[in-house]
Amino acid sequence: MGLFDFLSPKKPATPPPAGPRPMPRPLGALGPHPEPKATNNFIVITLDSCRYDSFMRAAPKIIPKLSGGKVEKRYSYASWTAPSHYNLLTGLLPHTTPPNVYASEYYKEDFFNYNARLGAKDVDFAKMVPALWFPGFLRNTLGYRTHARVSLPVLNPKTGINRDFDSFQLMDKHNDMASMLPTLTFTTERPSFYMLNVGETHYPYAKPDEDSSMWPRISGVNGVFKKMGEAVDAQGNLVKDDTAFFDDDKMRQLHERQVDTVRYLDSVFEKLYDICPKDTHIVVT
Repeated sequence: MGLFDFLSPKKPATPPPAGPRPMPRPLGALGPHPEPKATNNFIVITLDSCRYDSFMRAAPKIIPKLSGGKVEKRYSYASWTAPSHYNLLTGLLPHTTPPNVYASEYYKEDFFNYNARLGAKDVDFAKMVPALWFPGFLRNTLGYRTHARVSLPVLNPKTGINRDFDSFQLMDKHNDMASMLPTLTFTTERPSFYMLNVGETHYPYAKPDEDSSMWPRISGVNGVFKKMGEAVDAQGNLVKDDTAFFDDDKMRQLHERQVDTVRYLDSVFEKLYDICPKDTHIVVT
């Protein structure tokens, strides 16, 4: 304390960390929850942009415990963050690309498996028509509380996927799964659904406390939109970025960085498992 600090007005106490910041519903307030028709909490976690070979090289110990050590190579229905998460929220998990099988047959089997995932019997999926929206079905038909915690701004709460969620939060950092954990709550009154979009495995593949400034800033769609005004010169011509593309050595370094983030996240999953009730089904993709 300085000599005259006691005369200064006291600084207000630091407020506690903010909890989930649900955005106003785009179509107005949500209706009441019906009586629950399922017993399991259900969590879908996306390790955004994580390659299968990166995951396998990392050899995580905790994450595979979900399936008794089994890790499947699956394929997303879309190749980048926004449409792939839209697909997830129709209820379609990444597929195994089975040969000589009609898509309709695969869809039937995948949706049938939700009976076990949700702890329900004879789920009436016809009620997903015409909306084809899994959060709405979980909330308004099966009685779930629905929540999303997202790391990447392209999934922010003002986008179209924020529909039928009781809470939807864009995290303060794009690469801090651990900060999501204090916001997760579960009750015995009804089951909860969470979608967790994890950004550590997304470029520049950095852990929360890591300085990644040595790597060039590469904008996604969200960043490109924000900076379009700067990308056009006074004559109305598009100004192209002259940043050189990564050479093979840099690509190898980036691959190793992604592997390292998976190893780090394995410890975060251990903390997640500690807070989840026993009747919780978790999918990691």
